[in-house]
Amino acid sequence: MIQRGGTGRPRAELDVKTTKAEPQPADFADVRATNLAVVLRHLRVNGPSSRASIAASTGLNKATVSSLTSDLIGQRLLRETGLSGNRIGRPSTVLALDGSAYAAIGLQVAADSLTALAVDFAGDRLLLWHRAFDGEPATTGAGRAVTAITALAQRAAVRVRQQGRRVLGLTVAVPGLVEDGTVRLSPPLGWSDVDLGGRLAGSLRQPGLDVAVANHAGLAALAELRHGGHPAGLDLTYVTGAAGLEAGIVADGRLLLGARGFTGQIGRFALGPAGSPTLQDLAGIEPLVRRTLPDVDPEALTDLGPAVEQLAVLARSGDAGAVAALRDTGCHLGQGLALVANLVNPEVIVLGDHYASLAEWIVPAAEAELARHTLAPAAGGARLVASALGRHAAALGAAVSHLDRIDTGHLPETR
Repeated sequence: MIQRGGTGRPRAELDVKTTKAEPQPADFADVRATNLAVVLRHLRVNGPSSRASIAASTGLNKATVSSLTSDLIGQRLLRETGLSGNRIGRPSTVLALDGSAYAAIGLQVAADSLTALAVDFAGDRLLLWHRAFDGEPATTGAGRAVTAITALAQRAAVRVRQQGRRVLGLTVAVPGLVEDGTVRLSPPLGWSDVDLGGRLAGSLRQPGLDVAVANHAGLAALAELRHGGHPAGLDLTYVTGAAGLEAGIVADGRLLLGARGFTGQIGRFALGPAGSPTLQDLAGIEPLVRRTLPDVDPEALTDLGPAVEQLAVLARSGDAGAVAALRDTGCHLGQGLALVANLVNPEVIVLGDHYASLAEWIVPAAEAELARHTLAPAAGGARLVASALGRHAAALGAAVSHLDRIDTGHLPETR
């Protein structure tokens, strides 16, 4: 779940666990929230539409649509954009999502860089900043790291508010295990039991601002689900190699979290006796760079991007060693992904960040191994695709995690 770590009002967490409670009768507020969600999702998927078109497409009656859209316009979540160009009958007013009032901020933490990204409710990007960063091992308390994260969060929030938008929330995406706003373990950052959520909320001192911390792979999966061009409700697994090897798993359109939120650590897969290589050792980006670029020390780099691009240049030139290493990485990655496919049966597996940059050489070998080791027949197996969201997908997912709550019909509290 995306855990809160702040002084803001409680909000419903992204909870994908099946509950055993008996179904409860829905009250008027529940029904209205559901109907508001229907209208908002229709407009997000289909674009600007008239009230009559919304009613016809969703099955809601015209009076209900009129009442719902009136509320949404009043809260500046929808706006009227003009008249439709229908040639038959009276022209109707067209409605579209309005991003002018609300926004959310996502921060993505890597070992030596920070990314801040803000989007408004309509999905328009308001800012995208990259900053060098000293992640600082947890033995020092990660004090400087929290200070850097807080400073960037404050600057981003100020910039968004200067644009006239209310900041609904801020989520920090971190590689590793996150529980109740605390980073329990993050090997890429060298952190252990760092209460990032609590310390960040205390430093920001902004009552009402929803502050959260979550695993970066899960957040990237949310971004892919919303902005990756996939059908709604898709079962999807997003694989990241930017900081270790992790996966965000979406089942029935919702993020799969497990008992304490510690899902997705596929880089730890290892078969054989103690000391056998893990999937991270065999298919990780850092080991790949180390094998193909012997003069480059991945651990000394502030950004693996240039090394990955150098590797891609070698592969395009036909360098036999680079092509063989990429194919070998793809083979091992496909075998690891087959374990995921056999467990959760996703419809699509998305390779993100550096894997996407190298997909031309990795995907064919990975697809072959995935098909060979997956029990499901070809028609029921997972497709393997490269993400188009770039290396800041986790920051995007961190931001939209707050906006998604509006899309479920839970409107912001009025001030």
